[in-house]
Amino acid sequence: MGRRLVLGCGDVGERLVETLRAGSASIHCLTGNRRTAERLRDRGVPATVADPTDPDALAGLDVPTSVVVAGDRGDENLTATVLARERFPNARLVAYTGPAPTREAIDRFRDVADDVIEPTEAIADRVLAAGANPEVALARRLRRTLTAIDGRLAVVTHDNPDPDAIASAVALVDLAASVDVEADACYYGEISHQENRAMINVLDLDLTLCERPEAIENYDAVALVDHSRPGINDGLPVDMDVDIVIDHHPPRGPIAGAFVDIRHEAGATSTVLTEYVDRFGVPFDRTTATALLFGIRIDTNDFTRETSALDFRAAATLNPHVDRSLLDRIEQPTVDGETLDTVARTIKNRHTYGDVVVSSAGQIASRDSLPQAADRLLSMEGIETTLVYGFMDEMVFLSARSRDDELDLGEVVRDAFEPIGNAGGHADMAGAQLEIGVLGSGDPDDEDDGAPDHTAVILSAVEDVVENRFIEAIDSLPDAPTGGYTRESELLFDPARTGVVAGPDEGEGST
Repeated sequence: MGRRLVLGCGDVGERLVETLRAGSASIHCLTGNRRTAERLRDRGVPATVADPTDPDALAGLDVPTSVVVAGDRGDENLTATVLARERFPNARLVAYTGPAPTREAIDRFRDVADDVIEPTEAIADRVLAAGANPEVALARRLRRTLTAIDGRLAVVTHDNPDPDAIASAVALVDLAASVDVEADACYYGEISHQENRAMINVLDLDLTLCERPEAIENYDAVALVDHSRPGINDGLPVDMDVDIVIDHHPPRGPIAGAFVDIRHEAGATSTVLTEYVDRFGVPFDRTTATALLFGIRIDTNDFTRETSALDFRAAATLNPHVDRSLLDRIEQPTVDGETLDTVARTIKNRHTYGDVVVSSAGQIASRDSLPQAADRLLSMEGIETTLVYGFMDEMVFLSARSRDDELDLGEVVRDAFEPIGNAGGHADMAGAQLEIGVLGSGDPDDEDDGAPDHTAVILSAVEDVVENRFIEAIDSLPDAPTGGYTRESELLFDPARTGVVAGPDEGEGST
């Protein structure tokens, strides 16, 4: 546990310290009463004699993880609470109102503290319970952050948002509305995947397409959902100031924002937003609840991929509010011909390295077809990991899947491609996008009056770079096979298998 600071050790404060010191927390008390400080020191509790309502007294203290204001006088406690919030803005703040508080005083405490304790027989127990419940504190901090927004909020998803990002954005818009803040669910790119389009159309969700980077200038505050850094997989400026970040993907490096909640253990960002809607006491809209449950189911592959108790609890919370008929319609969309063509090309172009398959889809019309192709290749017998990539709009987009429990696919993809582009993901699913300029704009099958197709040659070289970097990243893992992963079509005989493997002249890329 972290370090706790107790300000104003009155009768309640002393009782609280006795209970807290039995745990593993580090405690420091600041009290204006010298005799109280001496009693605490005699019991082995660090105590400083200083006025908790004096800003200079708090200025020299180390930053605690939580602050408890527990003096005997309500007016002094309120002053100390305000000062503690200013001095330690990220600490969990619990405040005791003092005896017989007025309704106005209670409201003022609630404007500042994460949890407000009114006089009861079990006051110490309630303080401890509040201090041990980080979800409640986070919800109150989010409410404070939303309430402080002066103007309109843009809730921005990652580019070409998936159901989890879409549902999370819609839910945060609902939360903003609950505190009278106007907000829009915004996205850059396109929504082309058939499930994503079905979700928006069937649920009639209101999303705002930002067609130009400067479109965000119309907003006074920005929130990011299902990703955590501006300018990385969204159309925002890299130096954009962000007010709120809610995500479940593990980031590389610190994340900036007035309010940041990155819940690594959650299988979906929709899980985290479900918790916030519940904590805020906002009635679940049937459309939002249906979107959130769909977002959780997609990101966790129907609760079979990186699922935690948080996801099951969120699903149970949403279940009574979901429109089942609409959910059925979303889950059974039609598949377009382009997606089938992409899957067919990746099957034909696959290269196999032991239990790893890498395949180029060539030119694609929609990046949303790549995850479906990666999932389809993963269903092949003996395959544990897949990487599928394609070229579109001067970019190469990559989608990877794995069912190898010993491999963290997100780390592999970041190691391979983050030095040359944007990359990230989870242990079993990841993706990346690399800028290749005009290299991605030509059609490898085109010819120009019989002249060699230089674009096709260059794209072939790019394919080699993508494939080699991915395999090298897997090769560098501690449990990689001795001698590394070798493309099977380059072997005449593989001693680890039985039978003959095709040579280069017999159809490279086939097993």
